[in-house]
Amino acid sequence: MCHKRTFRGACQQVASAGFSLIELLIVVAIILIIAAIAIPNLLRARIAANEASAANSVRQIATAEISYSAYYPTIGYSAALANLGGPGACAPSAATACLVDNVMTTGFKSGYQFVALGFGGAPNTSFVVGATPQNYGVTGVRAFCIVTDGVLRINPGSAGLAPPPDVPTCMAYPTAQ
Repeated sequence: MCHKRTFRGACQQVASAGFSLIELLIVVAIILIIAAIAIPNLLRARIAANEASAANSVRQIATAEISYSAYYPTIGYSAALANLGGPGACAPSAATACLVDNVMTTGFKSGYQFVALGFGGAPNTSFVVGATPQNYGVTGVRAFCIVTDGVLRINPGSAGLAPPPDVPTCMAYPTAQ
């Protein structure tokens, strides 16, 4: 069948403009397959980044606890995480030592919940710093903690796990390799 005739009467085929429905569906299917492969990897990478941030933050808070104890020897280690930070324009005191940023003192950062507690009376002679995922399996899958010995410990975690409330709970976690 001839779609277009030239001026000499020869038949010339005309190329159709655009894509057929089948071609478009194939392209969409390929994009969906690529997305199905890439999205789980993206989520795992985000969890790994949140966990790395949490482990680093736990180390920073533990360092702040040691500094706090040196600055305020009559108090020892801080009683709570809020004592280690302060507002944006911070003036150091025992209540707000300005050793960690004000985001960290809220107790939440990068999908993790943080706690820092001092124990032992006046002065506090031990501390525990811990972090657990806010949404297990989405923001992270491991819990982290450090006690007075300064060794990072990692718990493979489970849904609904709270940050370690005391030194023995953290000491039960396996040490980081």
